[in-house]
Amino acid sequence: MRRYVALGSSMAAGPGIRPRAKGAPFLAGRSARNYPHLVADRLGLDLVDVTYSGATTANVLSQTQPGAAPQIEALDGTEDLITVTIGGNDVGYVPLLFAAGLPRLVRALPLFGKREGALDEVGEALRTVGTSLRQRSPEARVLFVDYLTLLPPPGIAAPPLSDADAATGRHVAQELARATARAAADTGCELVRAAEHSVAHHAWSADPWTTGFGFPLPGRPAPLHPNAAGMRAVADLVVAQVSGPGTPESR
Repeated sequence: MRRYVALGSSMAAGPGIRPRAKGAPFLAGRSARNYPHLVADRLGLDLVDVTYSGATTANVLSQTQPGAAPQIEALDGTEDLITVTIGGNDVGYVPLLFAAGLPRLVRALPLFGKREGALDEVGEALRTVGTSLRQRSPEARVLFVDYLTLLPPPGIAAPPLSDADAATGRHVAQELARATARAAADTGCELVRAAEHSVAHHAWSADPWTTGFGFPLPGRPAPLHPNAAGMRAVADLVVAQVSGPGTPESR
């Protein structure tokens, strides 16, 4: 059976989407119905899922998380497919949105610093990820999968965010998508454009692929993260790209 290794953060792990993946560290928040599991089921792949909530590019490359080695250590060079969804935690994307959604009085202190420098740095970090994955598994297809769209387009309200805060969030999301695309192009990897395909399915839409603000509750997808429909949609995109035009899975 062909080997598939899935790398990334909570946007790939799927915290709160039941059931939990068997054997995964509790803090990973890894779902048995995240997009890597769905892709593996549909394509008949032997999945090694090391996605982990809170992961940064450093956790992919060299740093451990509780109960987990650096994610790249899951690669042994025999992989046919690698997917990676990473980068948002490097710039505090979701924490930025949570902070912006708090009452003004509560968030009077500068909880988060300037984003532009971090966005510049994450581009280089993503290129390092792409280069390292290609070196570890030169025969594999390596797919960067960018983030599903969380925020509505300009002109559509996103309470409790102000228009200015929503604009900041959109800017961070757009720059992350650009950095991911550049990293894929610069390192000979492929790109799955989840952000582009989910613009109409933001968290405030009638058919959302992500969740909105709220408290984390057992058995429910984490706030400001993919829901089950979003994971299915990303799996569809990955399967279509891997299968290629004209194959049964992509028709």
